[in-house]
Amino acid sequence: MKSIIRDRDKAVTYNVNWNADNQLIGSNAAKLASYIGTLVQEEWVAFVAQRRDENFKKVSATNRERASNPTYAYKKGRLGYARLEEKILDETKSDATSLPPHVLWKEARVGKDGTVRDDVQHIYDECETLSQSISTAEDQENRSVLSRALNVPEYPGRVRGKGHGCTPTSLYKNPRRRNPSNQEVMETLQALQAQVLQLQKDNERYRCMEKCSSQLKETSEKASINCQNKFPEGISSCQLYLSSPTYRLVGKGKMHNTSGDLLHHRPLPDGHLKVSVDVVLDKDALLPIPDIVSETTLLRDAIGSFVAWPLDLIYIDDETPTKPASADKGILRHNESVASQKEVFAQGSQQLSQKIGSRQKNKRDLPVTSLPKKGAFVPRYQISLETLVDSSDMATAGVIRLLDMEEDIFGYSCTETIGKEDLEHIFRHQELGVGVIHTYIRFLYDNFMRGNDQLSNRFRFVSSSLVNKALICREPDSCREYLVKRFMASSTNNLYLWPYNSGCHWLLLAIDPLKEVVYFLNSIDGEWTNYPDMKQLVDTSIKVFRSQRQARVPRTKSSNITWIKVQCPLQRNGIDCGYFVMRFMREIINMNQIEIPITYFDEYKCAHYTRLQLEQIKEELCQYFIEKRLISI
Repeated sequence: MKSIIRDRDKAVTYNVNWNADNQLIGSNAAKLASYIGTLVQEEWVAFVAQRRDENFKKVSATNRERASNPTYAYKKGRLGYARLEEKILDETKSDATSLPPHVLWKEARVGKDGTVRDDVQHIYDECETLSQSISTAEDQENRSVLSRALNVPEYPGRVRGKGHGCTPTSLYKNPRRRNPSNQEVMETLQALQAQVLQLQKDNERYRCMEKCSSQLKETSEKASINCQNKFPEGISSCQLYLSSPTYRLVGKGKMHNTSGDLLHHRPLPDGHLKVSVDVVLDKDALLPIPDIVSETTLLRDAIGSFVAWPLDLIYIDDETPTKPASADKGILRHNESVASQKEVFAQGSQQLSQKIGSRQKNKRDLPVTSLPKKGAFVPRYQISLETLVDSSDMATAGVIRLLDMEEDIFGYSCTETIGKEDLEHIFRHQELGVGVIHTYIRFLYDNFMRGNDQLSNRFRFVSSSLVNKALICREPDSCREYLVKRFMASSTNNLYLWPYNSGCHWLLLAIDPLKEVVYFLNSIDGEWTNYPDMKQLVDTSIKVFRSQRQARVPRTKSSNITWIKVQCPLQRNGIDCGYFVMRFMREIINMNQIEIPITYFDEYKCAHYTRLQLEQIKEELCQYFIEKRLISI
């Protein structure tokens, strides 16, 4: 290093720099690394003597042989991780001060030709996926994401993928541990006491739930012999009741009365049947038997999934439930179900039908209606369909209709089940289940997209039956696999429309996976941060999609997915969310645009949809049912 000696004699000073991880970087970093031995003579002599020792030579030879053929070869020579990180940040003109270890690890294994080996890319992709589910605390206290993906131990005092000089303390900025003060001990003790108190409350609540479930099970077992035969075989629309603390209607769905049926790969409990939950009428209602797999205890979190329900608390649609003899004095007014509070609108619909004309139950022709007054809106197709339903076999309990959903709609072939209960929701303007939402999607596909290559190649749909809140909690991997497979179905820009049910509310996500943009349309003006499980699933799916198509994105964007909250029309009650989502999808397809303006489309911009605008959606649905001849006399 004679050049340094000459510059020293000339009083030339070399400036050196360190990065955020306390590693040497800059143009003079290599000179200092080479020259530093001469600055510590005694330590250098001891170092040389150790390296000449025969025992050390044996250990060194063993290690050299082991490292001669590494699984993932380092290809940056003397550059080192610190200077490699500095080079990448300079080239990308990034404002970041450091890069994740697995990003540096991958770049250090890229050859001069710029190619990335498949096994290296696989480790990087696995790190990207793991980083979405492992917190920073888990990363630093256990094993890093990179060590987990490589399945190797983490050595103390170093950080894999960051190079010499970087330690866990410098990377995670952890202060050295010290003994807590008396005040800190007391604060910790108070926090622990509060946690114990909360755990006691939770335990008492769980014991009450368990006692309630045991009582329901005992009652169901006693009545199972008499109740089993009263239900028709197959799938039937049903009402779901609970008997505690008051006897009340809490939800609606479909009963699956099939011999040998399993629930989540397990036999059904005695005295219970398998039901799918479509609509929740009591948002605080508990499940009779909590779902241990997904840790679901509330009925609203089970929408779109299957649960076990006591036989004596299931009623098919045409049955009139009667309260069992008990100490209950009846349904308390303030606990009365939402359904009973909506009968006013149902009665109004019946009065309108009576004004327009009597129902011709014994005729196959649709009723001829006349306007009650000039300019008034008449729901012709709703009235016609309701007459058809009353005149058909669907008036009989348990009768359903099956609507084929071809592969192009959701990416797989399936059959949607429609029962009288689903149609009653439309006639009475009640909360909608997934069957009605999917039927409207089939209407949009048949009437707008079929035969129109531009629309069918631009817009796609995501099934709410395969991806919903209950399944995200219970089977997140299968939800992610479905979304990624759906995104991989096309090579051009697509907008995927996904009606998402959060438990008691429908909202719409419009996802552009290639541009990594998610449009969030919520008719109650909520934020996407209120749905963390849903957001994490979408973000992870887009990142896996990105890695599978081997897309290269700027480092500053590698962990950021763009979410846009669209200022869409807002609902003014707790019922209309499903109708709003259907109209959102119709307007997006009708505008034929991949990008949705933040302030929504000028052609449809308004503060709230009118009742007439929602009735138009219902009319389209009912007309579709009639034209498809799903209901026949």
